[in-house]
Amino acid sequence: MACVCAILTLALLNCAAIFTRADLPGTWELLVANAGISSMHTAVTRFNTVVLLDRTNIGPSRKMLPRGHCRNDPSDAVLKRDCYAHSVQFDPQTNQIRPLMILTDTWCSSGQFLPDGTLLQTGGDLDGHRKIRKFEPCEAAGSCDWVELDDVELADGRWYATNQILPDGSVIIVGGSAANTVEYYPPRNGAVELKFLADVKDTQMDNLYPYLHLLPDGHLFIFANNRAVLYDHQTNKVAREYPPLDGGPRNYPSAGSSAMLALEGDYSTAVIVVCGGAQYGAFIQKSTDTPAHGSCGRIVATSPDPVWEMEDMPFGRIMGDMVMLPTGEVLVINGAQAGTQGFELASNPCLYPLLYRPEQPVGLRFMTLNPGTVPRLYHSTANLLPDGRVLVAGSNPHFFYKFKAEFPTELRIEAFSPEYLGPDRANLRPVIEGVPETVRYGERFEVLVSVPLSVVGIVEVNLGSAPFATHSFSQGQRLVKLAVTPSVPDGGTRYRISCVAPPNGMVAPPGYYMAFAVNQGVPSVARWIHLVS
Repeated sequence: MACVCAILTLALLNCAAIFTRADLPGTWELLVANAGISSMHTAVTRFNTVVLLDRTNIGPSRKMLPRGHCRNDPSDAVLKRDCYAHSVQFDPQTNQIRPLMILTDTWCSSGQFLPDGTLLQTGGDLDGHRKIRKFEPCEAAGSCDWVELDDVELADGRWYATNQILPDGSVIIVGGSAANTVEYYPPRNGAVELKFLADVKDTQMDNLYPYLHLLPDGHLFIFANNRAVLYDHQTNKVAREYPPLDGGPRNYPSAGSSAMLALEGDYSTAVIVVCGGAQYGAFIQKSTDTPAHGSCGRIVATSPDPVWEMEDMPFGRIMGDMVMLPTGEVLVINGAQAGTQGFELASNPCLYPLLYRPEQPVGLRFMTLNPGTVPRLYHSTANLLPDGRVLVAGSNPHFFYKFKAEFPTELRIEAFSPEYLGPDRANLRPVIEGVPETVRYGERFEVLVSVPLSVVGIVEVNLGSAPFATHSFSQGQRLVKLAVTPSVPDGGTRYRISCVAPPNGMVAPPGYYMAFAVNQGVPSVARWIHLVS
């Protein structure tokens, strides 16, 4: 069954289009027909707003900056006086768009939230190569905007790098084009060579946007091309090498994706999944029709004798985004079945999302979901929203905005609702009525929930991070399942759940998390918790 084939029915609900295919789970909703920009980078803030970013040197967008707010750049080859927005704030509650002003080029940059909820944004192209920026989010009606730091810059220029917050709240910035090094924010003794990145670089690169996961022992799992290492960020040394992953290169420009499965129990075990990718040579040959592969590797990164367990997705897929859901399952969405990353280098859009169910045996882990109708190719994103939906944005496989093409620049923002938000699950959906705003490591605290029907079993309380999504990888993505006691009735349909916060910053780095109550696989709307030491 080809991903582009879909039998769709269309209904209207609250002036938003809902797309369904009766025999497949999940629904699609058009939120905004014109966001003004095509989002290359997307992040959800603790105020339930969404920050979207594109390049600054892309020429006119479809959203103007406020009157009198223009970017003057004599070196810009397209617009030396640019009065168009290249970043916006989106409010999913009202579907309103507010333009933001960013000055330096964020093309293929990286990002991560700091412990205080500020979005750190690093690198890019041209005048953004060494730039560090911050966005301190505010309520939807506020006036917060980007701030470009002038008193500090990156030690190495970073283009196609990856960021990860560390247990102490600092951020490591890894790799990039011609940057086989790591460095830190706040700065820590400049850039440090990471020879591994140079060793795995092939003739078409394939070491860019490395996959970076903080393990619960405090080490970093760094994956590039088809290999991975365990990195000690305190000594800046490789602690071990993992066996290669079969199936060819998986990183930019070969466009697979990766996620660390939910941490739970005693938090001593971390499982990494790497899925999809382009055939080696597709990027060099500029081939748009070379079939992508659909193989996935899964490895227990904390095992003393780790090996890759292999399985196949229902479809070959490049540029798929892997989104951790509140339940611990993983949504694979967006992408194409042929070609590679890069401008106008992919074809055969893969419209079918997949649900990866970690607890199922090999061969039964993937479930095909209801297809969308909007191709999401190069420069598209997917992010979990606090209400459990997945925000889908972007797709611009062209150097500039191009609206008359087989796969045009995409300005629409959609939401995909997994099956757990279906009307048949409404009676199971819990509502968080009380939760602390701040929780300390190892602290026991209570969550008060109500459920329309009687609770069966234990209601989970799971913490989900807010990652920085770009180029088929969500930087800093994490889900932690808390230790809980059985729900205690508190009158009517209300229940008290006693939870224990994560023990330390290795399990969950400090910062803001979406706290979900999950009843029989159905998550609540999240409440934000500030996790501190």
